[in-house]
Amino acid sequence: MKFVRDLLWAPTIGLSWLWGLGFFYSIHVTLTYGWLGFFGFAIANVGGLWLFGYILGRTKRSPDQIIKDIEGRYAGVFLLFQMAALVVTIFGFVAYLWQPVVGEGSGLGVALLLLFACAIGHALNLQQLKLLHIVYTGVGVTAGIVLYLGLAKTSSYPGVPLQSFDARFYGLIMPTLIGFLLGPWLDIQHWQRAVTIKREGGNVGLAYGMGALLFFGFLFLNALTASAVGPIGSILSIDGLPSAQGAVSAATVLAAENGQPYLAVAFVIWTTIAMASTVDSFYCATSWFLKGKNLRSNSPLLALIPDNIASSPLWLLIGATWVSYAAVPANFSLMYFMMPFATLFVSGSANLVCEALGAKARFDPVLSFMIGCGSSLIFVIGYVEPIPGFLVISPFIGLIGALPVIIELVGPRSKAIPVDIVDQPLRMATSAPLMSSGNEETTPSHGFDGEWFVMQLVPTYDDTNSVGNVYFANYVRWVGKARELFFNVCMPDFDLATTRFYILTRSFTHDYRRESKEFEQITVRIKIARHNRKFVTLSHEIHSRSQGLLGHGEQSLMFVDRDNYNPLDIPGEVIKGFLAYWPKDSRLSPSYHPKTIEQSKRQA
Repeated sequence: MKFVRDLLWAPTIGLSWLWGLGFFYSIHVTLTYGWLGFFGFAIANVGGLWLFGYILGRTKRSPDQIIKDIEGRYAGVFLLFQMAALVVTIFGFVAYLWQPVVGEGSGLGVALLLLFACAIGHALNLQQLKLLHIVYTGVGVTAGIVLYLGLAKTSSYPGVPLQSFDARFYGLIMPTLIGFLLGPWLDIQHWQRAVTIKREGGNVGLAYGMGALLFFGFLFLNALTASAVGPIGSILSIDGLPSAQGAVSAATVLAAENGQPYLAVAFVIWTTIAMASTVDSFYCATSWFLKGKNLRSNSPLLALIPDNIASSPLWLLIGATWVSYAAVPANFSLMYFMMPFATLFVSGSANLVCEALGAKARFDPVLSFMIGCGSSLIFVIGYVEPIPGFLVISPFIGLIGALPVIIELVGPRSKAIPVDIVDQPLRMATSAPLMSSGNEETTPSHGFDGEWFVMQLVPTYDDTNSVGNVYFANYVRWVGKARELFFNVCMPDFDLATTRFYILTRSFTHDYRRESKEFEQITVRIKIARHNRKFVTLSHEIHSRSQGLLGHGEQSLMFVDRDNYNPLDIPGEVIKGFLAYWPKDSRLSPSYHPKTIEQSKRQA
């Protein structure tokens, strides 16, 4: 039963990766470079899809936890990737199918198709989309087989050669390999699927393995169809190079003129399903990502923007549509929209893979973007001339932005510098939540979740004011209560009667974002943010299950002796009790890694 459940994910995984990049380029690469050229393209594409699921299925952290950890740093590149994927899909659909088959005035029909697909992605959740994509797969593959058999009967083309390589093909080997192996990591659609599969207890690696095989079947069906018609209808793009992506469309138009219009209908059905499944998946996944990110965001600007607007992917669709419709009359080649996946996005993808495998976060989006732009320029020069060497080095230039994490992952590990005062801690704080006692049924109320100490509570009418909202001072009181429980877990032996020091609050700040009401599930989170010799700063957040972030702030603690209230350095008992929860960049942390001289200079 579990195997069948994982198998049902294969159609939506395969279709979600079948945007214009795979759909139309499989036709072009088969007719331009022969069967070996197609298999080289397809194996790299399929291998990247399978490796994504295999790695996420075996990492210690769940995909859900990884996406929460990286969403802030990678939000910009995630959204840019989604827009680029939409541009490839819309441009390919318009330039290589809709315009040749429908002719002029095709823009309105494409706009209606896009809106229809977005409406499906908005109305259905991922589980429902999965079932819809199973139907799509059956209908689309049937149409594709009808198309291939019909064209094969009437075609006089002798067949695609085994190979037809040139200098440009040899230069494209490394961009194809690196770009497709890393490609799925920045596609939000795949992260949403991996998170959902893991949550329902499925095998992410198995589901993606079967999805990759089905995806190869989609590509192979298009390659077979291309081999039946040959490079008819090839056009010269803006760069003067021939493009064979529209060969099947041209063949169906000729077939319709010869009394076989059903072949054009079959191709439109198969291509429309490929586009619609991409767009509805894009909408569903991007909305899921934005809602989760905005819910956990501390940005005060988001409090001023309605949630439906802040989480809407429509602005990305509008931007992608505008770029696509500007590129079609300019006679652009699909290659230039595929290029970013082997250059511009390589650094972000490689950083993300390394972080998923356990490397520290070192992603610099601005630096990676600048390196990626340089890599793209070198790719363009190498492709047009052609200069195979430029094409080969372009993805490696993109990888420069990921060198720090790659070196950390494969290089020797440095050891933390021991701190004398913490070499024998009194008691390691437990990470398990504390349980209330009594004969009644008990539930977790507070405890550690990673570096955060979490306290759960439910406000009642006693916590509200005359208007009905929770009184503003109660938020401060809740943070204080969470802090005392945090101290009690870390230092259970602390006794005011015998202690040699007191812990005092030096300052407290709190920024209010939203108000809560009675009976909402409230979560108060508190952690050590930073410290120096004498002061410790605690960060806190207050969340509502229904509204998200209610507020956040900081408090500074100081330590004094009990007799004269003279300031003290952080006492050893505190260092020992908080040992497992010091910030990772603190010298007091067991996981502290000292910075190299070069890193210190770069930060300075």
